[in-house]
Amino acid sequence: QVQLVESGGGLVQAGGSLSLSCAASRPSFSSSVMGWLRQAAGKEREPVAAISWGGTRKYYADSVKGRFTISRDNAKNTVYLQMNNLKPEDTAVYYCAAGGAPALEGRLDAYDYWGQGTQVTVSS
Repeated sequence: QVQLVESGGGLVQAGGSLSLSCAASRPSFSSSVMGWLRQAAGKEREPVAAISWGGTRKYYADSVKGRFTISRDNAKNTVYLQMNNLKPEDTAVYYCAAGGAPALEGRLDAYDYWGQGTQVTVSS
């Protein structure tokens, strides 16, 4: 069992930035694909970004390309999501998740473990 704990959410104005972090509970985190997903009120959960265990492969949803950056530090069992130029439509609960290779194709069903989520609210 892997425990994932997100932090860094909050309220920001449109055009601003936020950085999310996700700490994993065990070293085997380094062998997993890690991802960030989000769920806005009344909408289905959607993948935002994913990163391979070595950090060399990344996936981004079209809606966040050029604005969001995913990274990881395996020594710290932590994955990050830097979000710049935030828009009101980015408002959602953001979840950290661990899974397999299909996550790098944006597959929602590729994830085995999920964090509890952190709220990101972007005001216009």
